[in-house]
Amino acid sequence: MSWNIAAECISIVFLSIILVYAYKGTLLPSWKNRMFQCCLGATFAAMVSNVLSTLLLASPHWVDSWLCWGVTEIYFLATPLMGLAYYCYTAATVFEEHAGGRRALWLGILPGVLYAVLVLLNPWTGMLFTIRAGVYLRGPWIITTYLIFYFYCLISVVLVRRFRRWLEPQIYKILFVFPLIACSVIVVQQLFPDVILSGSAATTAILLIYLYLQNKQISLDPLTGLGNRVEFQKMISLSMQNNRSLFLVMVISLRDFKQINDHFGQRTGDHFLKQIASTLKTMAAPYPLYRFSGDEFALLIRNRTPKEMEKLEQDILARFNKPFEIDGYSYRLHAVIGLAAYPNSAESLEGLINGLEYAVNQAKLHHWKLCYCDQTMLEGMRRRTEIIEILKQKLQEQAFVMVYQPILEVKTGRISAVESLMRIPESPLGPLSPGEFIPIAEETGLIIPMTWQILRQICVMIVRLHEQGMTLPAVHVNFSAVQLVQPELAETVLRTLRECRTDPKQIIIEITETALAENPEETIRFARTMMEHGVKIEMDDFGTGYSNIDSVMHMPLSTVKLDRSLVVSAVENPRSATMTGYLIRVFHELGYEVLAEGVETVEQDQFVRAEGVDLIQGFYYSRPLAETQLTEFLAHFQDQQPSGA
Repeated sequence: MSWNIAAECISIVFLSIILVYAYKGTLLPSWKNRMFQCCLGATFAAMVSNVLSTLLLASPHWVDSWLCWGVTEIYFLATPLMGLAYYCYTAATVFEEHAGGRRALWLGILPGVLYAVLVLLNPWTGMLFTIRAGVYLRGPWIITTYLIFYFYCLISVVLVRRFRRWLEPQIYKILFVFPLIACSVIVVQQLFPDVILSGSAATTAILLIYLYLQNKQISLDPLTGLGNRVEFQKMISLSMQNNRSLFLVMVISLRDFKQINDHFGQRTGDHFLKQIASTLKTMAAPYPLYRFSGDEFALLIRNRTPKEMEKLEQDILARFNKPFEIDGYSYRLHAVIGLAAYPNSAESLEGLINGLEYAVNQAKLHHWKLCYCDQTMLEGMRRRTEIIEILKQKLQEQAFVMVYQPILEVKTGRISAVESLMRIPESPLGPLSPGEFIPIAEETGLIIPMTWQILRQICVMIVRLHEQGMTLPAVHVNFSAVQLVQPELAETVLRTLRECRTDPKQIIIEITETALAENPEETIRFARTMMEHGVKIEMDDFGTGYSNIDSVMHMPLSTVKLDRSLVVSAVENPRSATMTGYLIRVFHELGYEVLAEGVETVEQDQFVRAEGVDLIQGFYYSRPLAETQLTEFLAHFQDQQPSGA
């Protein structure tokens, strides 16, 4: 008998190509990926053994009969078990994120094991085939070879149909249709036994599975060739599912990498990234390196002692103390390392990833080189997340509470203005301090809509008091540095005042030196526009952060507010008192009014008055008041004497 094996030979070539690319792409040792590798291996073994067996049977004089027997045995063993491998892959796909997969796997393997025993006994029983004098003869149980293949195709279809709700529609269609196609091809094989098609059918199925399903698992970064963030997260999930002991996840984050692209161009920047990736990959071996984000790389590390980990960390940081050279350019990049541990830092994928990102952010914020995410940091991170949700909810409900602290004009003894202060007295976390939620609002950008909401609320309050026959000279409103870089800022402020029918002279905007230092041109331009339209500008908290005389010399201001720390220090320290008195005189020479805040005692009040400040704010005169309390305070202030808080 002669056979046509042309289709099988061509299929071997295609399958070899799939083998190469699948090996390069499948970095994640998941059950699904392992089963796909089994499909590839079983199909390749079946096809190669089929071709070799056919060639040997066609030329029996080439080799001894025992070799021909052996190769044919391998073919009979591997060919039907292609169906078993496909069934195992189907089960792995169906149960990828659900329980019950291992049970389905073991139940499916049992018929395959029984068939394998039949094949192994065949040299003595001849139930499947015999070879006599180089002639191949079919045995009485040859139909078993086809039945076992049909069986696995059938239970694959049943399994997919039974759990179709767990599968995406496209995946369901592929897994459901391919066994039917394979069965059809095997039927043709039975009708025309001289044309070998079994391996070709399997190769076609594997090719389509690889292109439509497995290709989703090839999560490689195209620039560096490393596994990407998705692959890194899957590796973490797999490590957790396998109940492995403690492991560490590490992120190496580059500082100011944007400067590389800005200075040298995108092409050179890409070359730097590839060199950095190659360097880190060598240093991290044997653990795979992943590209976590644009300028961040990640590692999952197991079975290293604390001493070994410390050495790896120090080696990585030390490498970044040396310049990287590429395309004739030499540049020294700085990096920070964020670390989190399973299960010490977090017991979930989301917790570990959030912990890593938070650790990196903290390292950059505090100018650390390395930051480990422990339980204390995670608690802080969770609280921060809850505060963000609280701010969003308060913003949506317009539920921020405003209080107002009166500001006394020294010469007249009258209340010249009030400062508006935001409060959150009630929340799921209890009362929240502005010192805690304001920085978070600035970091997240929520401070921008919050400020607009507060400005409208203040304008409505001013109009309401006016309708009650009570005039409030002015209200101070704080603008953060984040607010001052918004487009059309001045136009939005003026439009809001017009819509609320508020006199611009009744609004005083407080800005910090931080805002001036970070965005001097935009801040000065905004201040000039506001002053031209009657809105006054005040420099807030002078005496902290970036404080220097030069920062206010070129700024169009009406008032400079001395920080509370200057007032407290001046009363306690003669040298501080001399310096504070000098600052007050300088600001007066520049044409600014001076406001002393945080005045709480008789001694502080006497000092600032003696030094000639124009305005005083503090608990000595009044705590921040709700609107109803403010109305009463304004009505009776003239008849009251200052008293301690």
